[in-house]
Amino acid sequence: MLKKRDLSDSHALYELLKHPDVFPFVRDKAYSYDEYVFMTKKTIEAEERGELISRTITDDWGAPIGTINLYDTKENAGFLGTWIGKPYHGKGYNTIAKAAFFQELFYEKGIETIFMRIRKKNIRSIKAAQKLPYIMKANDSRPNLYVEINKNEEIYDLFEVSRDQYTLYSRREIANNEDIATELREA
Repeated sequence: MLKKRDLSDSHALYELLKHPDVFPFVRDKAYSYDEYVFMTKKTIEAEERGELISRTITDDWGAPIGTINLYDTKENAGFLGTWIGKPYHGKGYNTIAKAAFFQELFYEKGIETIFMRIRKKNIRSIKAAQKLPYIMKANDSRPNLYVEINKNEEIYDLFEVSRDQYTLYSRREIANNEDIATELREA
């Protein structure tokens, strides 16, 4: 589902990135294939320096379909950026990729808080975020950060995922799955 960023995926990812339903909402915009390769190289180098964490999202057969990144990492926190190619929208890849990435971030990389800034007009992304039971809208609870991300114009909503909230949700899910498995065995 996730793998380290690799230049060999650049062509497939660039083709998906430039779709008009995807491109406006991508943080790192590339206007040509060569620019995308250059940006991918810079992303890989930035990860090696510890400035961000970036993964390629793959489909069930290992083909690249998007990226998921934690940008601006400092003080065990960072901003999430995710995009998935249009042919893969609505197929559950976003939720699966986030779960795998959050596991890595919280339990392997020591991240405490993941923030998401989502354009208020990006209704599809806001709805996807609101489906996650461990996410909290943080416009009011993090007013300084909300003002900072909207310093020029109020265009973003701020969401937050804490490691504690994510862990609580994950444990509940495991317990529910164990209860279901027990019921099936006893039936």
